[in-house]
Amino acid sequence: MIKKIIKVLIVDDSIIVRDILKKGLSKDPNFEIVGAAPDVYIARDMIVKLKPDVLTLDIEMPRMNGLDFLEKLMPQYPLPVVMVSSLTRKGQKETIRALELGAVDFIPKPEARTENNLDRMIKELITKIKIASTANVSHWKNNRKIQNTNKSSNSILSKKQSKEIIAIGASTGGTEAILSVIKDLPTVMPGILITQHMPKGFTKTFSERLDNLSNLSVKEAEDGDEIIDGRVLIAPGDFHLTVKKDVNGNNIAKCISTDKVNGHRPSVDVMFDSVNENYGDKCTGVILTGMGKDGALGLLKLKNSGSYTIGQDEKSSVVYGMPKVAKDIGAVTLQLPLEKISEKLIRLYSK
Repeated sequence: MIKKIIKVLIVDDSIIVRDILKKGLSKDPNFEIVGAAPDVYIARDMIVKLKPDVLTLDIEMPRMNGLDFLEKLMPQYPLPVVMVSSLTRKGQKETIRALELGAVDFIPKPEARTENNLDRMIKELITKIKIASTANVSHWKNNRKIQNTNKSSNSILSKKQSKEIIAIGASTGGTEAILSVIKDLPTVMPGILITQHMPKGFTKTFSERLDNLSNLSVKEAEDGDEIIDGRVLIAPGDFHLTVKKDVNGNNIAKCISTDKVNGHRPSVDVMFDSVNENYGDKCTGVILTGMGKDGALGLLKLKNSGSYTIGQDEKSSVVYGMPKVAKDIGAVTLQLPLEKISEKLIRLYSK
């Protein structure tokens, strides 16, 4: 429940968009729109003066773009930020980068500004701002920049079918958390399946980004992808990621568009349940930062089948929702801070 009025500052160079967002968000009694800035320099002064709880931020703006501003803002003045992005290919890459620079979440601007599309966007944005208002972004204070790394020349994809598997689920704050876990893992790890709540289109860009920043082979999952050692498969937006047997009895990926579960497609619970059916106790389940309860019951089933399960702790979570529910129902074998999870996985699978 929202216990206080959430002060929102809108930053967008378009006067039309600023007006749409201001009018739409003002309809919610939990919000106070404290200002609307046309560029980040004006926004900077308004942040200091007005002390908003949440910032909505456009990416492409004059004088300084949203990414450069975000990179300067978060280490000095950590503030929950929801990006407002276009659905272009370029916009997808920049949006993923924004999440890695500290944005809590994002919402695409509708390609066609019809009344129905705008209403849907505003409703979704209201929800995301409320979630963002509860986010813990304090760890960004004086934080380091994210460095690009080159794949090791020794990073050769194995063709060995994974007899064991790692399954990871996340939501709000998950792009940064997943990167933190994946980037330090060696290529000798078993196959990894990941469900991150993210819209269609953005998961491919997210997968490419992870592939560039880790020694593992990362791709957006497609039907028939083999689950092999050293490969990471990301659930595609708007599809559940599951496991099935091929004609040779090997486990492969199957992407399905059945009903949403816990309000999500892809759903972490759907992935965990499928992994449980096909791998039993030969799995390690990991649940990371995120709002809601998706994945908690699936993780409990994995644990009850003999799998080892890990939950991210409260202090390192942007939103301690999914990991908390999982812990409260007894689904977590071990709770760890984010920076210790990859280390634990390496110990579990070191030969």
